[in-house]
Amino acid sequence: KFVSLFGGEHSISIGAIRAFNEYYQDLTVVQIDAHADLRNVYNGSAYNHACAMYEASSSTNLIQVGIRSMDRSECSVMDYNKVFFADQIFEDEYWMEKAVNLMSDKVYITFDLDALDPSIMPSTGTPEPGGLLWYETLSFLKMIFSEKNVVGFDLVELCPNPNNKAPDFLAAKLYYKMLSYKFSTKNIS
Repeated sequence: KFVSLFGGEHSISIGAIRAFNEYYQDLTVVQIDAHADLRNVYNGSAYNHACAMYEASSSTNLIQVGIRSMDRSECSVMDYNKVFFADQIFEDEYWMEKAVNLMSDKVYITFDLDALDPSIMPSTGTPEPGGLLWYETLSFLKMIFSEKNVVGFDLVELCPNPNNKAPDFLAAKLYYKMLSYKFSTKNIS
């Protein structure tokens, strides 16, 4: 069996990551996101999209990719050696290899759609300029799926706009791509 989740806001990842971490030893969580999501409490709750990675930061090998917005309080929780900020990605042609080399064999991917640039994914609750683009994202995902054992993933934070259906199709296509990378032959092209 292979578990994937397609959700609303990012707090759905908290329980999923907790369950995967209990089942798999030495789990890496790859967070692809515009926001750090490392607050311990937000709006009076630890189960909030802004807190989605707080527990994972201390209980798993958390790798963060695409981060470009964070609160000052998250700085003390963040492991800067495992963060690939969006502005640094554009300057480092080897960032993908560096990120994959930090991962253990068993990987859970949590993909917040606001990681993508608003020019291709405006339909999120908290869009941020300067995000990842389609083909670089697919290249990174292909690399993870081909070199590591992805044990599960989630895709979150789609906020559909009835006046613009293109982002909905992008999210569906991304979900399809991730499933196909998992179940295709070892030679992903």
